[in-house]
Parts: sequence; C-alpha cells; structure tokens
Amino acid sequence: MLRKILSAAVLMAAGVNAHAALSTGDIAFTSFNADEDGFSFVTFVDLGANTVIHFNDNEWNGSAIGAGGAFNTGEGIMSWNSGASTIAAGTVVRFSKYDQLSRSVSAGSLFGASGDNGMNATNETIYALLGSTANAPTTFLAAVSNGGFGSNGTLTNTGLAVGTSAVQLNSSTDYAEYSGVRSGKTTFAEYKTLVNTNANWTNLGDGTFAAQVPNTTNFTVTAAPVPVPGAVWLFGSALLGFLGVRRKA
Repeated sequence: MLRKILSAAVLMAAGVNAHAALSTGDIAFTSFNADEDGFSFVTFVDLGANTVIHFNDNEWNGSAIGAGGAFNTGEGIMSWNSGASTIAAGTVVRFSKYDQLSRSVSAGSLFGASGDNGMNATNETIYALLGSTANAPTTFLAAVSNGGFGSNGTLTNTGLAVGTSAVQLNSSTDYAEYSGVRSGKTTFAEYKTLVNTNANWTNLGDGTFAAQVPNTTNFTVTAAPVPVPGAVWLFGSALLGFLGVRRKA
C-alpha cells in the first residue's frame, strides 16, 4: 500500500512540474520581420494546455510591477493561447501577418488584438509576458528590440536581461533571425544564452523582406552519457582480469 501511495505521489509531482508556471527566460524570440509584421519564438519548457502568453510592443516605463510600472499607449497588443495539447519544449512557434486580419500562428490561436500591431523597422521593442491582460504583467518572459532597450522600451524592473532573456538586434533591422545551433545540447536551458545573443543572429538590415520565411526548425537535446562510477569500473576490470586468468588456467 505504501509503495502505491509513493508511486501516486511521484506521478502527481511529475505532472505539476511538467506544467509549472512559466518563468523569465523560459521562451525566447527566434525571428523578427518588420516587413511581414511577424516573429517566432522557441519554448525551452513544456507548455501546458491553454497556456496564455501576451505580446505587447508598447514601451514599458521602467517602474516596478505593482509600484507604478506600466506600458504607454499607441501601439499594439496581442494574446496567444497554446491550445488543447501540451507543446513540447524545443518547439518553435511562428506568428505571421501579425497586424492583419489574416494573421495566423503555427500552433494555438491568437486573440485580443488591439491597437497598432504593425512592427517598425527601427526603434521597436516587443515584450512577451504573463498577466491578467497584455497591459497588466505579472512576469516578463522575453523581449526583442531593433532599437536598443531604452526610450524605445526599457528592461528596467522587468527581470529581463540582454543575453539571457532578451535579444538586442542591430539598429534599424527589418529582418533578423537566430542562425545558431538548434541541436547537440544536453538541456534546453543551454540554448538560452545562444538565442539571446545578437552575434548568433543573421541581421539583414534595411530591405524588402515581407516574403522571407524564418527557420522554424525545432530545438532538440541529446541525452548526456551516464558516467560509470570509479568503483564499478574497478570492479569490472578486476572481474575481467579474474575471468581471463581462469580461462588461461
């Protein structure tokens, strides 16, 4: 009976961990297209069914959440629901034609569009966040900017940092995408710094890129080899030596 209770507890804990609340840096932007008005992001954790993430390209004023922190107005907001099924860690989700009625997303669904969702080719910052609405953040997850994080949208009091949970692209970039590795790491967390480092992005600068399709290849991890404890290795070696001596005898 005790074994069954413990097994049930382990399963329950596993379920809770699989769908635990998202934290800063759990997703990262992987592409930005100011001509198509689209972008994509990768999740580094499993997203439970009906996870809601908000996107806001208004500027954050730099004050703390709950102590005067707020977005300005005049630009756009959008919300995304992950859908009825779990989205596995490593999945890349692409948003297309973000500012049009024909907007679409590769997984889940979009809702709550408001304001001007057009993405500017300069001085644009997009935040991904959790909260009751897109204008009432409780946790900032990620951010991308092609104008520098300052008057165009600061990272102060968001918990975000360039290089770990936010990526600062080259100034006045119409199109950019992460072009680094997407496989070979043993944990998804190892990709966070890579994806949020501008040097690992291809920045195409000013141009016409409305038809440019970003790389949406999912990220994968490779299981680390299980180390053999020294005592086990010594025992195995001794056993092989003993068997070898017996065979000769």
